[in-house]
Amino acid sequence: MTNNAYDSLVKEFMAKIIARNPGEEEFHQAVEEVVTTIIPFVEENPKYKAAKILERIAEPERVILFRIPWKDDKGEIQINKGYRIEMNSAIGPYKGGLRFHPTVNLGVLKFLAYEQVFKNSLTTLPMGGGKGGSDFDPKGKSDNEVMAFCQSFMTELSRHIGPDTDIPAGDIGVGGREIGFLFGQYKRIRNEFTGVLTGKGREWGGSLIRPQATGYGQVYFAQEMLKTRGDNMKGKICTVSGSGNVAQYATEKATELGGKVVTLSDSAGFIYDPNGIDVEKLAFVMDLKNVKRGRIKEYADKYGCEYYEGKRPWGIKCDVALPSATQNEVDEEDAKTLIANGCLLVSEGANMPSSPAAIEVYQNARIMYGPGKAANAGGVAVSGLEMSQNSLRFSWTREEVDAKLQQIMKDIHATCLKYGPKEGDYIDYVTGANIGGFVKVADAMMAQGYV
Repeated sequence: MTNNAYDSLVKEFMAKIIARNPGEEEFHQAVEEVVTTIIPFVEENPKYKAAKILERIAEPERVILFRIPWKDDKGEIQINKGYRIEMNSAIGPYKGGLRFHPTVNLGVLKFLAYEQVFKNSLTTLPMGGGKGGSDFDPKGKSDNEVMAFCQSFMTELSRHIGPDTDIPAGDIGVGGREIGFLFGQYKRIRNEFTGVLTGKGREWGGSLIRPQATGYGQVYFAQEMLKTRGDNMKGKICTVSGSGNVAQYATEKATELGGKVVTLSDSAGFIYDPNGIDVEKLAFVMDLKNVKRGRIKEYADKYGCEYYEGKRPWGIKCDVALPSATQNEVDEEDAKTLIANGCLLVSEGANMPSSPAAIEVYQNARIMYGPGKAANAGGVAVSGLEMSQNSLRFSWTREEVDAKLQQIMKDIHATCLKYGPKEGDYIDYVTGANIGGFVKVADAMMAQGYV
């Protein structure tokens, strides 16, 4: 088949997806990115085409929508929307985070759940894909208000989840505080102490290095990519976006491996510290963001570095870019600027942070590009390890969990190499991740019949 013929099949497929899911632009983008690379593989393996696996993977097994009434500190009743997308359970119970953010809607969560199916498959752990959340914004809310919301949210969600059915975790807006309130309410309603959520506190069923896992895994994946060219992180200038959990621990691990992180950001702007964000400075960021819940501008005020209001850090010269904030934060112009400034590698810690046009720029420039479904799978991988520990009623040491995480990221990289086309020293990680994640799920679906 010619490339034009494949393009026609992709357009035909996407026309059906858009018609069935109108207005869900993020979901359309996620599906198109996957099917563009997988349709040639499916055409070469007609058993998947006959079973309509691509069509079935793009349709959630279950979509749950519910209202969340709660009372604020003024005694006024507030109402939010709640969601859980149970996308695919072919290889294990649904697994994926909860996101609390004003931008949450059905299309965003379906894109995240769809990506999660492939990401979880790549980890080699027995986890299906799901995602959920609410348009609730924890920012500016008191602990009592967050607790009231979480308890109302879990009162409804509890009937749909369980340790062998659907195991949510945290995501944007859902950290240790929120997981604690959610778990407490589940335990209260169901009268059972089970591993129904991951990201729990260490003292009550959580895993060591779970908070660090996504950021660590993102950098471990970057290190594996660099190894293919006989290189490593030592001496690399790194730009990181975001300043939350993923960005913090990506900064920590990149610094530990010899890199120098010079940027962090939040929704208001970014800081540029040419001297690097060392251990002491990172500790300040963690206190600022995790405890005081302040703005990243306060870092610039304290350390006397530059702050760029309303901008993203991709104009800063770097060797390695680590997008760790949110979807579509790197557009085509940002990608062109990264390439012009000599960027060698992009490893994604956020979900789908690069637009399709940005990805095309990376690929045309033949730089190393680790897509989120591969590079940021460390978080869900350690969530899977937390599930295992909960089932065993046992805890592994920090060193044991970190070693397992490093091995999982190496295995994901190896899968990308196995299925990703190569031209000289250029490896197509997008195709490799998509096909590698697809095959395991597709084979399981076929073995289980029309599910």
